[in-house]
Amino acid sequence: MNDASQTMRVLVADDEPSIRFVLQEVLEGLGHSVTAVEDGDVAARELGGENYDLAFLDIRMPGLTGIEVLQQHRASGGDVAIVIITAQNLLENAVESMKAGALDYLVKPFALAEVNALAEKALSTRALKDEVRSLRRAIGRAVAPGGDRLVGSSPALLEIFKTVGKVAPRNVPVLITGESGTGKELVAHAIHAASPRADGPFIAVNAAAIPRELLESELFGHERGAFTGAISSRSGRFRDASGGTLFLDEIGDMPVDLQAKLLRVLQSGEVMPVGGRDLEIVDVRIVAATHRDLDERVREGRFREDLLYRLRVVPMSIPPLRERVEDIRILAQHFTERYARELAEGPISLPDASIVRLENHDWPGNVRELENAIKRALVLSTSDVLAPEEFDFLTAHVEPAVAPLSLEELVVREVESLFDSAEDLSNVYHQVQERIDRPLIEVVLDRTQGNQIRAAALLGINRNTLRKKITELGIELPKRM
Repeated sequence: MNDASQTMRVLVADDEPSIRFVLQEVLEGLGHSVTAVEDGDVAARELGGENYDLAFLDIRMPGLTGIEVLQQHRASGGDVAIVIITAQNLLENAVESMKAGALDYLVKPFALAEVNALAEKALSTRALKDEVRSLRRAIGRAVAPGGDRLVGSSPALLEIFKTVGKVAPRNVPVLITGESGTGKELVAHAIHAASPRADGPFIAVNAAAIPRELLESELFGHERGAFTGAISSRSGRFRDASGGTLFLDEIGDMPVDLQAKLLRVLQSGEVMPVGGRDLEIVDVRIVAATHRDLDERVREGRFREDLLYRLRVVPMSIPPLRERVEDIRILAQHFTERYARELAEGPISLPDASIVRLENHDWPGNVRELENAIKRALVLSTSDVLAPEEFDFLTAHVEPAVAPLSLEELVVREVESLFDSAEDLSNVYHQVQERIDRPLIEVVLDRTQGNQIRAAALLGINRNTLRKKITELGIELPKRM
């Protein structure tokens, strides 16, 4: 007896009786149920009214052609796996078939092994689609505030769905990595929504957006009078998230001293508020995210290795949008439909030419940039069609400038350069100071137009000391206007 999961309903449409006979014999021999027709119009009606898993359509037959039946089926939202049969193995036929959404194409005369392979391919495709549907049901279609959800059908996103499905029921930390705008928080929401904690709170904290002096209180809470301005006690995000999930975004930017306190909470499950005396047990599932390379941060001494091991029990990496181009069409259509009700006067269509235009952009801002591009086009468009020219502003994209180094980073770079190049390291402090003094004094003198009295005051040093340094360093004074 055949396993029901390994059998399919198959439609064969070809005007050659011999082709219909061979395909029906082979497919029924594999345990599949086959309906054979000789007309494209009949094939279209069958696909529209019956629940088929696979169809073989001749590219040339009475009525609609195989390509036309395929296009009509896809336009109506059908997802039957369709193989186009052709008597001519031409590049044009292959391109047209695959562009229309065919599973594959079969060239006459064909070997029985090719039919077997295509049937197996259709079964695998059906299994993947079933898995995606079940995973989407598991993580919910609207898992974030505002109805945001994970959208796409690329193999990379399917792997994300799979991992969410596997990790959500298990109470272990998850570390999500990926470029800014890829949807890390949506993945965190999906994990929470599919977990036994779904009825509990989902609390998000961005470690990069909160000043260091406030972040400790934000996470762990504080007692009244713990510091200046603490006029009342605060529970903190760990206690707020008890029974649910705490999402720590941009964890790579958390100060090292707070990392130590976070590690203690992860190890013991206990929180000590700032200024408090008593530990409180919290039941929190941690999901962290970062666009940083945490291994590199560990090597630089900016991230604790033991904390990284605690957080990276299950690692998840979200690829950038430029590496999953097949998701752009679905995302663009999703955002157009979602925001048209809000930003336009009626339904807005997104033609294929516009989608091709979007697919040719590299999207350095990832899904967030695509979402904003659709919003902008909807706001500025005067038509009910988002034509390709509506997205001409994308060509003006300029690569973001490299962020300037902080003063601390500049000093570190100078020290490292000194260690790499200097032979005498017996007086590192003064050697680094000499390297920093010249550009510092030159900038201040330039800003004060060579006024040494004002420059000395800005630098916080005696005027005679400034004169001495100018002479020692051979600094040329700017001409005063």
